[in-house]
Formats: sequence, C-alpha cells, structure tokens
Amino acid sequence: MDRAAKRELVTTLNGVFSDTAVVVVAHYKGLTVADMQKLRAQMKQAGATVKVAKNRLAKIALEGTDVASIGTLMKGPTLIAYSSDPVAAPKVAVDFAKTNDKLVILGGAMGTTALDPNGVRSLATLPSLDELRGKLVGLIQAPATKLAQLANAPAAKLARVFGAYAAKDEAA
Repeated sequence: MDRAAKRELVTTLNGVFSDTAVVVVAHYKGLTVADMQKLRAQMKQAGATVKVAKNRLAKIALEGTDVASIGTLMKGPTLIAYSSDPVAAPKVAVDFAKTNDKLVILGGAMGTTALDPNGVRSLATLPSLDELRGKLVGLIQAPATKLAQLANAPAAKLARVFGAYAAKDEAA
C-alpha cells in the first residue's frame, strides 16, 4: 500500500469513526473466507458494515474522534463493525459470535462511551430502531382501538339482550 492509499484509508476511517453511532471491535483469527463473507452479508442486511484495516492506520484514524477509546483494543487480527443504528452492528456481531467461536468480541464504543464485551452484548439485546418504531405505532393505535371497542360494546350488549328476549318469547 503506498502513502496516498494509506492517507485515503485513514481519511475514510476517520469519517466513519466520526459519523457512526456504534463501533464494535473483534478478533477474527481463524475465520475462513466463507465465514467472513457470511458475516459481511449479515452486516450489510442489517445496515452495518465490517472493515478489516491495519491497526496502526486505524489508531491514526481514531485520533480526534469520539470513539478514540477503542484504540487500546487494536491489537492482533482485528475487524471493525460499525453502523448508524446503535443496535445493528452489535446485534449481528454477537449473533455471529454465538455460532462461530473464532470471532471474539473485544469491545467497542457508542459515542464517547467505551464498551467492554458485556456492554456490546447488552447493547445487542436491545430492540432495533425499526422494532421500536413498530412498538410506538402500536401503542399510539391502541387507544383508538380501545375507544372503538368501548363505543360498540353498549350496542352489542343491547343486541344480545334483545336476542335473549326474542329467544325466550319463541320458546314460550
């Protein structure tokens, strides 16, 4: 890699570290190419990205960003997973690490908050942004549904009472 390409990579990574909501760092030693492609596909489907960069260049790119605390994790064969959704990258990384023991989560950062492996796992258990939006819409719609049921309930009860009287008159 020549100097211009290194500068471009550092600039790109610096922009990534400045703009993303969450960054996860993991060791990938022993992962096959097929496993790595599978991880990348799962990340892409969730709206996240995986990058493998030289640790020295990643540390340079971390300088001056909110997630600079992950610089200490950059030792050995590391990969960086990041997303603008604070839950997407940790969720995919933790799920992949459950099925493949060669991916070891080292930690990460969410904004200025440094995360240890347990912090990344707890972040992965949270519902995603789309799930939260769905729950919110459901909560907003619930009162309207309840009002409609309450408005129709007296009429339904009255109809059942009339039906019972009609059945009683027919039997007599």
